[in-house]
Amino acid sequence: MAQPPSSLNILIVEDEWIIALDIMHHLSKLGYVVVGKADCAETALELIAQTQPDLVLMDIYLQDKTNGIELAELIRQQFHLPIVFLTAHADAATLKEAIATQPQGYVVKPFEEQDLSIAIQVAWANHQAEQAIQQALKQEKQLNELKSQFVSIVSHEFRNPLSSLLLSIELLEQNSFTPEKRAAHFQRAKTAIKQMAQLITDVLVVGEVEREQFQYESEPVDIIWFCSNLVEDLQSRAKTEHNLVLTVQGCSEGEQPFYELDPKLLQHILNNLLENAMKYSPAGGQVTFQLRCEPDSIQFQIQDQGIGLTKQDQENLFTPFHRGSNVGNIHGTGLGLSIVKKCVDAHKGKISVESEVGVGTLFTVSLYAQCSVDLKGIESKCAT
Repeated sequence: MAQPPSSLNILIVEDEWIIALDIMHHLSKLGYVVVGKADCAETALELIAQTQPDLVLMDIYLQDKTNGIELAELIRQQFHLPIVFLTAHADAATLKEAIATQPQGYVVKPFEEQDLSIAIQVAWANHQAEQAIQQALKQEKQLNELKSQFVSIVSHEFRNPLSSLLLSIELLEQNSFTPEKRAAHFQRAKTAIKQMAQLITDVLVVGEVEREQFQYESEPVDIIWFCSNLVEDLQSRAKTEHNLVLTVQGCSEGEQPFYELDPKLLQHILNNLLENAMKYSPAGGQVTFQLRCEPDSIQFQIQDQGIGLTKQDQENLFTPFHRGSNVGNIHGTGLGLSIVKKCVDAHKGKISVESEVGVGTLFTVSLYAQCSVDLKGIESKCAT
């Protein structure tokens, strides 16, 4: 005899108590779990809400104002559960009415135990197949929406730096500028190229996520050197007017704590958060980057004095292509923070945000990783 699929939880809806007990006996022999028995629609709906069965076995004709066919329609609409009808009525009219409720099975009484088992297994397999199809359709719809947004935003974000690059090249061709102006045009061209390079990087990362190729590969990371090097790089290549300040807590001066992290994903996290902090802050503003080391975790806090985020924007902050309603003409794709969230999730970490419009934003990222340096008892000696 075929084995029951994963010991399904089944609710019996049958108004003949003796028949219900007989069905329960057969189901138990077959290895299924009976979560309850109901003799009317009201009781059945209550039991479904309470017990959350995998499947419902139901007699078509109940001695109730709501018959089995009407009840099946309610269950399908409210709970999306597979239903197998058990009935002594096999006439064409009854069958047509029952099929209209889209049941997963139909067994005529009296039945053989094996027939009941087969009906349940087929019903469950069909239900799982339908669920998989629905999920695939939902994902396809979401993917099509993302593709549409992607084409619109990326084309816009490429057009601006390309126009700037083309203008700089045309002006430089005139060869009539002072060395200072030539340097300024070269710098503008380099900035445009870097913008496009960053956009391509973001697109490739999003592509990896969509193809489920986003993998976490840890290695020992000298976290103070990593963050210091990142800050120096941002300060040098951005030619920013912002004051980017790194502070370290939890380890003493001269310590080199190594944490098991994925440096590639960590680069995405910190680069995006720091660049956003500078991008959305006024010139001359300070961006504070605080690193806190613990024996089994590490925390990054990035505080800016920028435009801040509305409450509504905070709710959709990590949604791909979502941009703040107050960003104005500041360029961006809305991909950065969704990438940050994926990278944090890959580390099984947490990210939170506190923000106020016109005041600034604080991002806190906590990653759980073992440190190869004993940090206990040295917080009082930490460098700040």
